[in-house]
Formats: sequence, C-alpha cells, structure tokens
Amino acid sequence: QVQLVESGGGLVQAGGSLRLSCAASGSIFSVVSMAWYRQPPGKQRELVAVITSSGSTNYTDSVKGRFAISRDGAKNTVRLQMNSLKPEDTAVYYCKAEIVPGGAVVKYVYYAYWGQGTQVTVSS
Repeated sequence: QVQLVESGGGLVQAGGSLRLSCAASGSIFSVVSMAWYRQPPGKQRELVAVITSSGSTNYTDSVKGRFAISRDGAKNTVRLQMNSLKPEDTAVYYCKAEIVPGGAVVKYVYYAYWGQGTQVTVSS
C-alpha cells in the first residue's frame, strides 16, 4: 500500500510564508508526478502546482511568482513553499502523487494517491 502524509499547514498573516511537505511511503516502483491541490471553503478542489519526475513544473496563474514546488526524488517527497500569502489562499491543501506501485506487473500503469489534507489559513 502507498500512503501520502502531509505536514506544514497552519495559520499565518497575510504576506507571510508557509512550507508544506508531503512524503510518499510504501511499496513504490516509481513516482510519475507529484502535485498540490487546494479546496477553499465552499469551492471545488483545484490544482495549485505539479512537478513531474523530470522536474518540469506548472502552476495555476494565481500562485505564479509566489509559490514554488520542489521534489526530492530519492525520498519521494514534495514541498510547496508558499510566500506572500493572501487570504484567498486559505484552503485545505492536498498532496497527490501518481505512482507505479511496487510489484506492478505493468510498469507503465500508474495510480493516483491522495494525502489527508492540511489546513492553511491566511488572516488579513
């Protein structure tokens, strides 16, 4: 089984910074990509940032220049450095990983795994 464990959420004032971390553990053959999503109160979950196994990154427009996603491939971890936080960044942040499980017969078939979510609250 694969598990994703997130950490680093909390309460911060507008303009402040937070760093989220997510570690994937369990039976893993390879990690295709890792990403952060968020779900503001009363809204749908949205993609914030994604990083592939080759290191390519992509961000939603509202966080470009403020957030940075990074990955430690050896440790199967992903981090999200969030700077210049705004009240509209308030949400539950979820880590998602696309993983080929260890022991998989077909090595190019991957599955999506999600973390439990961590609350980020930005006060004005």
